Amino acid sequence: MNDPYPARCLIVDDNPTFCAKARSVLEDGGIAVVGTASSLRDAVALVRSARPDLALVDIDLGAESGFDVVEALRAEPVSPLALVLMSTHDELEFADLIEASPAVGFVPKFAFSTELIRRIVG
Repeated sequence: MNDPYPARCLIVDDNPTFCAKARSVLEDGGIAVVGTASSLRDAVALVRSARPDLALVDIDLGAESGFDVVEALRAEPVSPLALVLMSTHDELEFADLIEASPAVGFVPKFAFSTELIRRIVG
């Protein structure tokens, strides 16, 4: 396969409008979206069944934290799974938490693009 890594992505976000937009951007950029989840439980189930290469996880999932989601996904025996956090909030608000998490990077939602994601995980 000539496509750069990652090829298969899971989107974890509780905003259906953003999920649809992100799916379109990723698929237009050559990254297959294998599913979307809006909760930790659904994200773990999809990682187990769909085996994505990448999970894009919103930091704010309503009642749940994206930081808890990336910790749970890192604990799954699925390899390799790159974890990237994203938010509408400024990265500086969460810099220490992002650094302490198993995520490989952060994507601001206003700058969401396939190219940025590939740079982070590539």
